[in-house]
Amino acid sequence: AAAFIRQGEKCNSNHKYVVNLCLPLCIFYTGLEHVGIFRIGGSANKIKELRQKYNRGEKVDLINDGDVDSVASLLKLFLKELPVAVFPDNVCSGLLKTFQGTERAPSKLLELLSCLPEAHQNLLRFLSAFLLKVATYSAVNFMTLENLAIVFGPKNESLLSRKRSN
Repeated sequence: AAAFIRQGEKCNSNHKYVVNLCLPLCIFYTGLEHVGIFRIGGSANKIKELRQKYNRGEKVDLINDGDVDSVASLLKLFLKELPVAVFPDNVCSGLLKTFQGTERAPSKLLELLSCLPEAHQNLLRFLSAFLLKVATYSAVNFMTLENLAIVFGPKNESLLSRKRSN
């Protein structure tokens, strides 16, 4: 698979298209009110098919060819396969210390986030806005900020922060 984020490089156009346009459009049109979005896995065959199309550079119509759970799973898969976590170890440990401490200094948070490469910052902005939108429907989809943090948060080998072998 083409790299989504590499240290100091821009996003691959196919993956950038997936994250910045297709996935949120599909999920916005049909999925914000979908119960358990991001907690219920999609069809393995559908995810594989969509992923292969993206990797081959083919046009993918997620609205008609995907379903909410498979599209949400595809987003999680792309995040999981990033060659460098959105929150590298040094930033993740600093974030956890900041949030676990008694003083939650916004300036410290901004300092840590400003250390991220531009591609990571852009992805984080997108995900933050997108997941906040998902959480606004939590009365229907049951995905509160707390539940989304379990799926995406920077703890316990999550999608945004984990030990990398490379």
